[in-house]
Formats: sequence, structure tokens, C-alpha cells
Amino acid sequence: MTDNLKWSKSSYSGAQGGNCVEVADDDSRVLVRDTKDRTGAMIQFSPDAWRTFAEQVKRSLALDPSQGPVNACRGLSHF
Repeated sequence: MTDNLKWSKSSYSGAQGGNCVEVADDDSRVLVRDTKDRTGAMIQFSPDAWRTFAEQVKRSLALDPSQGPVNACRGLSHF
């Protein structure tokens, strides 16, 4: 059940949520959901897959930090 999870969103997404996602650590998986649709579908990643994804996003932003909305969610790699 996802009701008891602690969801985190990027501090870069602003007070209104912006175009961002929230993530939650659920022991053997990392769950990702749309900030604006918290009851909608979620994506699951293994912790290793999430780290790989987050590292790739960081590398992409380091090469070109002007990549628009992706840049707004750069603080979500702490899982």
C-alpha cells in the first residue's frame, strides 16, 4: 500500500508543484508519481535502476542546464 509512504518532491518545483514528480522509497522499489495527479498511475523502479536514471539526468543537465522542465526536478536523486 502506498498510503503510508513518505513522498518527496524537488525543492525546485515551487509551491504549486510545477511540472514535477514525487518519489517514495518503498524498501525494494522506488515509486514515482505525478505531483499534479497523486492518485493516478505510478511508475516503479528498482533502487539500482532509479540511481542509474537519476545519474543520467544529472549528467545531461551538467552538459546542458537549459533543458527546460527536466531541470526543474533535478533534486530527486537522493534515493
